[in-house]
Amino acid sequence: MYQGRVVFGAIEEVVFGHPAAGAIVAQMDRLGTSRAFLMVSGTLNRQTDEITKIREALGSRCAGLFDAMPAHTPREAVIAATQAARAAEADLIVTIGGGSITDGAKAVQLCLANGIDDIAGIDRIRVHKGVAPEMKAPIVRQVSVPTTIAGGEFSSIAGVTDRAAQVKQMLRHPLAVPRATILDPAITVHTPEWLFLSTGIRAIDHCVEAICSRETHPYADAQAVKGLAMLADALPRVKADASDLDARMDAQIGTWLSMGALAAGVPMGASHGIGYVLGGAYDVPHGYTSCVMLPAVMRWNARDNAERQMIVAAAMGYPGRNAADVLDAFIRSLGMPRSLADVRIAPDHFNAIAEAAMRTNWIPRNPRKIEGPADVREILLLAA
Repeated sequence: MYQGRVVFGAIEEVVFGHPAAGAIVAQMDRLGTSRAFLMVSGTLNRQTDEITKIREALGSRCAGLFDAMPAHTPREAVIAATQAARAAEADLIVTIGGGSITDGAKAVQLCLANGIDDIAGIDRIRVHKGVAPEMKAPIVRQVSVPTTIAGGEFSSIAGVTDRAAQVKQMLRHPLAVPRATILDPAITVHTPEWLFLSTGIRAIDHCVEAICSRETHPYADAQAVKGLAMLADALPRVKADASDLDARMDAQIGTWLSMGALAAGVPMGASHGIGYVLGGAYDVPHGYTSCVMLPAVMRWNARDNAERQMIVAAAMGYPGRNAADVLDAFIRSLGMPRSLADVRIAPDHFNAIAEAAMRTNWIPRNPRKIEGPADVREILLLAA
């Protein structure tokens, strides 16, 4: 008999297929907000007219702009953005960019609500040993326009990097999730191909680790299996024709579905646990961590969940095939890295990575039990 708990989070709307500028204005009208603080991609702001179009559409309702969030959302940039949003007297944060910006705004919401204005203060709101501390709920909330497809805009979790400790740490609050997400495929055409496609593999990782989890259930499966099928179909079409907005829209909706299982309480596994370490400590891009680790994790887990892995292969269009082989070939076909060596991680780092991964929230939830760093090292050797 299934047992579980599905919590319907604080997402109010997902708007898809409408131009971002008009959709942001409509959200401000709906929410009754008047001072939007924009947290945006520096590349989009400086090399395209997309942010200018949004600022012109908002007019006097644009209260400020921050475009200096590096990859992996370092604490220093979170505090800088918090101070700028506080000075702007923002009543809404609007993000236009990738996952690091989306996560950054989630963290800014929590910093604003809890009076945090230095990097040490983030310790008061970060998750410790899987438990989020008591904190004040965000009042200044977020609307997200994602330009990548890792899916963080559908999650109440933010990953923030403590550069001093060289680790990405989790922040979590039910109201940290954006109130609304706007999926505009047209704004994603500026995203570099490697970044769009690799974050698409991150979304596939969400689907696959959910399907393969010991803790999944039919409600989660319905979203993860459909999301995986849509992503497996859409990403090669985007690779073949970068201007194919229908393919981009399918990838965005597949990503939305990929987050359904996580929101429904199904945990991720070792690919995400190891990926947190590769990103936070070794600066491997978010999507690349999944490109490198997911097939290796599947091979290591197959002893314990081969039946669930068959669902993955079938959803990707290859019933009866080995799921790790299917994923390996798929990731290679998109031109993504496929080994730790490809992302400049050498075997002499494996012990440190394995030790750090054991301290992440996802390793204990991997479907094949990971007893200690030696098991993580086995997975890393499969990905070498």
